[in-house]
Amino acid sequence: MRSIETFGSYSCRDVAGSGRRSAHASAAAIDISGFVLDGGRRITVKSGWNGGTAEEREFLRIVQRSACKRFDTVLGPEYNSAHHDHLHLEGVIGTKSYCR
Repeated sequence: MRSIETFGSYSCRDVAGSGRRSAHASAAAIDISGFVLDGGRRITVKSGWNGGTAEEREFLRIVQRSACKRFDTVLGPEYNSAHHDHLHLEGVIGTKSYCR
């Protein structure tokens, strides 16, 4: 893999539709939008999660399953429409995990 594309980490804001601070407000989360492979091939969550090739869809799901083993919270396109184009990764795995 050549690189991981992100929408960033720090953003001082609340969780959409709530009065609760987002993990992004303390830079405790990062949003992953895509990957550039060694050969230059680019796979994005937005285009690859449902609309990509079978290989791209499986790659993104493997990344998500792997992230669920390493982070407390992992949210993706199947969680809600706000996550249609990225994987939200939050915190280092502790006592519980929320993987959607």
